Amino acid sequence: MVARNLRRLRLLKQLSQEELAHRAGLYRTYVGLIEREKYAPTVDVIGSLAEALGIAPAAFFDETAGRGEPVKRGKKFAGPEKRTQPS
Repeated sequence: MVARNLRRLRLLKQLSQEELAHRAGLYRTYVGLIEREKYAPTVDVIGSLAEALGIAPAAFFDETAGRGEPVKRGKKFAGPEKRTQPS
């Protein structure tokens, strides 16, 4: 459900995986793996993705997500799994 909704909501916002990953501080490949159900995102990652999409994290668990108006943005999450910058 999370993977399907992530893809639907990303496309609804007209974002590429790369742009969403950049906004969420994640790798593009990680977003792709989540969408293909190869990885299950942590709560922190769900929070980062929701913030990047401007929605509430609960939208990822909504069976109707991406079919109309997305759920409004909720509280911000702290501590998402961010990419590390090379030294």
